[in-house]
Parts: sequence; C-alpha cells; structure tokens
Amino acid sequence: MAQFRLGTKAREAGYRLAGFDAIGSTNTEALAAAAAGDPGDIWFAALQQTAGRGRRGRQWHSPPGNLAASLLIVPDASPETVATLGFAAGVALNAGLSTILPSGMVRIGIDGADGADGRSRIALKWPNDVLADGAKLAGILLEATRTAQGYQAIVVGIGVNVVAAPEGLPYPATSLNALGIERTAEDVFEALSDAWVDAFALWNDGNGVSAVLERWRGSAAGIGAPVAISQDGVVRRGIFETIDSSGRLIIRDDDGARHPITAGDVHFGATASARS
Repeated sequence: MAQFRLGTKAREAGYRLAGFDAIGSTNTEALAAAAAGDPGDIWFAALQQTAGRGRRGRQWHSPPGNLAASLLIVPDASPETVATLGFAAGVALNAGLSTILPSGMVRIGIDGADGADGRSRIALKWPNDVLADGAKLAGILLEATRTAQGYQAIVVGIGVNVVAAPEGLPYPATSLNALGIERTAEDVFEALSDAWVDAFALWNDGNGVSAVLERWRGSAAGIGAPVAISQDGVVRRGIFETIDSSGRLIIRDDDGARHPITAGDVHFGATASARS
C-alpha cells in the first residue's frame, strides 16, 4: 500500500497530494484534473505506472516500487518562459535526490558525464534527465493543457528508478537500489516535494529563470566535453559549451562555430558516436 507524504515545506506551501499504488499515467491523471477545473498545486504520485510515457511519445517503464510523480500547476508566465520549468524540475530533483544519498558515496561519472565539479555522483543531463554515475536515473516530462477557465496549466512529470531500471534501453540506466541506496519511492517523493518548493520559488513566475539556469549548470553533465546530438537521424558533434539564457544547448564545432540546439538526444564522450 502506497504511503506517500508531502514534505514539511510542501505542506506549509499549500500543496496537495493524491497517492496511488498503481495508475496508468500520473501525467494523464494530472491533465484530467486540470480539465475538470482543479486549481493546481497538486501532486499525483504512484508506485507503478502501466501506461507511462516520456519524450516524443516514448514509453516510460515503471515497475512496482519506482516513483512516478506529476505536479499540476497554473503558473503566471508566458508559454516561452513556462518551458523553462523543466530546468526548475531538474534542479529540484537533483537537490531532492542529493539529500537522500548516504554521505561518502560519491563517484566520478563516465566520459565527461559527471557534474561540473568533476566528482558529482548525481548530474543533470540536458534537457530533462538525471544521471547517477553516468547512467540515467530519472527523467522529466512537461505537458501543457488548458483549465476549464481557460488558463494555461502545466504538468511536471517526474519518474525515478528507485528499485529497478528498465532493461533493453539504448543507453545506460540505473536505479537507487543498484547504487546500494535503500530508500523507498515515498522517501524520494517527500524529499522531491520539499525541494520543488525551493526551486519554484527561485523560478519566481519566470523572473528567476537565469538563477535557475545557473543552478542547473552547476550540476550539469558534460559541459566542456565532447557531445553528439541526434535529431531525426542527423547527428551534430562538437564540444558542449554551455546552456544559454533560453535553456538551449550550445555546442562548438571543430571550426569554432557555436550552434544552439533546442531539441535532440544527447550522447557524451566515448558514447557520443551512439545512435538513439
């Protein structure tokens, strides 16, 4: 039986929670709530998803015991600015996960996929993944809809591999359990719900985007390292230079030209020749 609980900061900030043992998709549940007139600031969390999805319509596998969580919010910002909430979610997830990692358990990521400090066990991968020791631990998916009153609502979907990582993926994946961290999905959610309060306050209705991006860069995987971006079968290679003020990935090619990337699958270092 799921025993999800909000953190103290989340409760004090007025967030609500609906918890499930299993559900088709927490994002779908949140979108339905928005359509039904829910005012937002509500989390939907589950121990298992049977019809989860990720970027570009891909399936997001979530076996029993992993965390699937979606937050419905109605932010006061333009659609362009709202798109940067994915970075706020990354900052929150990074902070939440870091609070439940045992002290002294820090390793170097693989092939430039470590954090900017060169030794972070948890690192953020553009645009919406969280890595642990260079392997995917969690993912983020933003979806937009309209409330019954016509306001723009955003669903921030987050999936964390707590007990197991999906098999047969074209990239490395891991779980907290595989890392030797014995915490439950409920523990992860509680930490995440509190960390979100801080990250959302930093975002500040879009006025704090630059501060969020600065925090994100501080835990980014692969800055300064070789990178390959796959976009619809076309691969662009170069050096991952930075994330610009709009959240675009900037790569520098062999000729020194800088190219902004708005979407694509990212591969680092020795895996930069991989195809998604």
